Amino acid sequence: MAIPDYESIMSPLLKLMGDGQEYSMREVVDQLTSHFNLTEDEKKVLLPSGQQFTFASRVGWGRTYLKKALLLESPKRGFIKITQRGMDLLAENPNTIDSKFLLRYDEFKEFRFKRSSPPSQQLDDSITSSTQKTPEELLQESFESLNSNLADDLLDTVKSCSPVFFERLVVELLVKMGYGGSLKDAGEAVGRSGDEGIDGLIKEDKLGLDTVYIQAKRWQATVGRPELHKFAGALQGKRAKKGVFITTSDFTKEAREYTAQIDSKIALIDGQTLAKYMIDFDIGVSKESTYEVKRIDSDYFIED
Repeated sequence: MAIPDYESIMSPLLKLMGDGQEYSMREVVDQLTSHFNLTEDEKKVLLPSGQQFTFASRVGWGRTYLKKALLLESPKRGFIKITQRGMDLLAENPNTIDSKFLLRYDEFKEFRFKRSSPPSQQLDDSITSSTQKTPEELLQESFESLNSNLADDLLDTVKSCSPVFFERLVVELLVKMGYGGSLKDAGEAVGRSGDEGIDGLIKEDKLGLDTVYIQAKRWQATVGRPELHKFAGALQGKRAKKGVFITTSDFTKEAREYTAQIDSKIALIDGQTLAKYMIDFDIGVSKESTYEVKRIDSDYFIED
């Protein structure tokens, strides 16, 4: 048989998780390989990039879609488990589960239609044939979808890391962004202070002409105004004007409004922004494949 697409994988994947146990992705791939009776040759088929097995990749996308619908969760790095919502869905015994079916969940709609157009227009667009879009548009959409999924996976991984590792990650990111001078200097500064609500300090530039104070929270809970108020107070205690507050979660509306009103300049980096910066500055990610889009060089064909 042909290698199944990720749409066809979602139903058996969720049913596999129906016993409520935690499974590693390797176990999931192995069991679904048996479920679909794939041959040894089919199991070894690679994506065009040559960097990943096609079936494992499609299982990964099936898992992602089910997670976006909150039918699966990641209790720890590299493992997945069914949620109560997933159990409730299995009890309904649906004929099939695919991306169209998952649109019943608002969380999945938000994932699929992260655009500026209204939801009604987005749903209309989803019905429109992809042939109405240019290859460049389809390529751009695919690129954005891949990066969005990568950002979510990165954030889940960061949340499962130890506080010490998270501190090191923050240091490396800030240095890559041009702050802190050398990695050694920044590493010695961040995490050394730890008083008055400040986790550390770092040079604003390589010359050290100004100092930026940092607080980094590997949190699940949303950061509210009280935490920002304490951080701003700590900055005043240091007679400092600049700070960076980094969290793996998010900030409340009140917290963001508060930082916009005070004299101290505090940059807020939430989990999604942190993941985006990690991708932009190659922290915790590696290049899998590169596609060059070329066009005719008209100047080349100009004859004298």
